Amino acid sequence: MAKMLPADTFDLVIFGGTGDLAMRKLLPALYHRDRDGQFDAGSRIIAASRRPLEREAYLAAVRESLSKNLAADDFDEKQWNAFSDRLHYVTVDANAPDTWGELAALLADREDRIRVAYLATAPGLYGAFAAGLRENGLITANSRIVLEKPVGRDYVTAREINDAIGQCFRENQIYRIDHYLGKETVQNLLALRFGNSLFEPLWRRGAVDHVQITVAEDLGVGGRVEFYDRIGALRDMVQNHMLQLLCLVAMESPSSLDHDAVRDEKMKVLRALKPIGVDDVGSRSVRAQYSDGAIRGETVPAYIDELADGDASSTETFVALKVEIENWRWSGVPFYLRTGKRLPAKHSEIVLQFQDVPHSIFPEQEYNVQPNRLTIRLQPDEGVKLSVMAKEPGPGGFDLRSVSLDLSFEETFGVRYPDAYERLLMEVLRGNPALFMRRDEIEAAWSWIDGIIAGWAGSRQKMDSYVAGSWGPSASSMLLDRDGRSWHPEA
Repeated sequence: MAKMLPADTFDLVIFGGTGDLAMRKLLPALYHRDRDGQFDAGSRIIAASRRPLEREAYLAAVRESLSKNLAADDFDEKQWNAFSDRLHYVTVDANAPDTWGELAALLADREDRIRVAYLATAPGLYGAFAAGLRENGLITANSRIVLEKPVGRDYVTAREINDAIGQCFRENQIYRIDHYLGKETVQNLLALRFGNSLFEPLWRRGAVDHVQITVAEDLGVGGRVEFYDRIGALRDMVQNHMLQLLCLVAMESPSSLDHDAVRDEKMKVLRALKPIGVDDVGSRSVRAQYSDGAIRGETVPAYIDELADGDASSTETFVALKVEIENWRWSGVPFYLRTGKRLPAKHSEIVLQFQDVPHSIFPEQEYNVQPNRLTIRLQPDEGVKLSVMAKEPGPGGFDLRSVSLDLSFEETFGVRYPDAYERLLMEVLRGNPALFMRRDEIEAAWSWIDGIIAGWAGSRQKMDSYVAGSWGPSASSMLLDRDGRSWHPEA
């Protein structure tokens, strides 16, 4: 089991401290890390929000949220008392300079501690919060700032946010978070690829036929409907989560685990992505929106019925792409990406399908020889599975069957599987930016995504429809079928 290394004394300020992200993800993650003894007695967690609120009322809200978002046996009265002693609440409005005094007083004379500002707010407020911290003298040599995704909604707005933050913080103080990079299975991509000599000769064109990356969600947009209708699946999922997964699969070996060495190799992949523009969005992309349907027997409404005004919307809730990487390792190997809302299950995986055997001694009409697949499961049941052909046991004949060499991380290591935010928050406190996105990564990803958006607009590509509870529109299957391939069987 990995050692639980404690963090140095810190003050963590969560702007947007009463919001959904703070209550549902950040505070439960911090509770777990505190429970495991990684915080010392002097460390504090300060929630900041525009809403005037007494500390006791805030503690009651946090307690209620933890009871809902933690496993029943995780919440402990003694641990809650210790955790709640760390919690403070202040009122801060990013656009009201006279509201920063309470926070400044709380942080006074603690300049030697690690100081983290976590912006769990709308991206449009990032610049204002950074400026407020600077103007009130709250940025120290030990300060760090965390930006939640999305950083902008296109290349231009991403640059504007990066410029605004960069006027107040050095680049090595800025942590642009993508919670997928904190998942244990994603971390194991590095171990799998670069800690084993077995895979490296096969991790390339000539051995790999194609790669599939799926991030499926069974939920709809819920309370995020107004935000989501301005963003859509391409901006919400592909620009960050899915391109980061693609980079980790496709990148060359870094010279070390140094954060810039890893991020340099990811940048090379982003620069090598073949553009998808107006001439080929029709053959290399699918966009769709869910209609009403049923998931696990429960009837769910269409996307447009979840909108407040019920009007038609051009926002996609499903995207599938055929991505090509123009370099020596991956030339000619397609990467198929798909993500969507209201799919049958919450299911994320990376599949490397290897090429067929060059000459089969097993006649096709008698034996169903399947290509080998390496499946990296991100959720649920995180693990790695290698599918190989084997003879079925018994004296009755020579029958082949695809079987799996299956590694479940939770079963193997016998520990509670930590949430991604637990790891990422600890990496911020330790000052390790390797799992976070650098400015040039964000802007390169947006530049490529902007080409697809412009292509959709310029070609007037139609919006497909799919039934809620299905695996997307038929056009998604056709995207692979044209190449003689099909999506990996779903969980």
